[in-house]
Amino acid sequence: MSTQSIHPLKPEALRLPPGLPESPSCQRRHTLPASEFRCLTLEDAVSVFEIEREAFVSVSGLCPLYLDEIRHFLTLCPELSLGWFEEGRLVAFIIGSLWDKERLTQESLTLHRPGGHTAHLHVLAVHRTFRQQGRGSILLWRYLHHLGGQPAVRRAVLMCEDALVPFYESLGFHSVGPCDVTVGPLTFTELQCSLRAQAFLRRNSGC
Repeated sequence: MSTQSIHPLKPEALRLPPGLPESPSCQRRHTLPASEFRCLTLEDAVSVFEIEREAFVSVSGLCPLYLDEIRHFLTLCPELSLGWFEEGRLVAFIIGSLWDKERLTQESLTLHRPGGHTAHLHVLAVHRTFRQQGRGSILLWRYLHHLGGQPAVRRAVLMCEDALVPFYESLGFHSVGPCDVTVGPLTFTELQCSLRAQAFLRRNSGC
């Protein structure tokens, strides 16, 4: 991708979305946290796949990642994943990996490039019982800040169907045109987001 097309995440997109849970220090003690965000582990793989299969197969008949691919990325780069748990139950997640080229290619669907500076977001999915509540936006906001805490990661990139472009643009992503990747009959738009804004906030937050 041309670096001229990289747009920093807009400050207004970095405001805490409504309904974002309190920090862990404010959560209940001696019980599972009411709401927790953490990187995924191999133990979460089956729950991840069940949510993803219901979300995607029912719509397109295809999954962005199958169970062996989920385990592959959670083994190689769990730090590029983020799960949202309610009382210990996974309700939404993002899985990513590193990529080292300007644009996504078919290879980017299955590879993790440790020397890359781009986080490729493979999939974002929300459990069916928790949809239409703004959770996807909150999780993505959290994930971008999570990436902003990793100095080697300079931008995030993803591909989506046209209907989802406004959702990602509302959170600071910028369309760079049609994606070279196709999956079966599906075609996609490629979007990217600079992580410089998160790095700036991190430096000025005292964290």
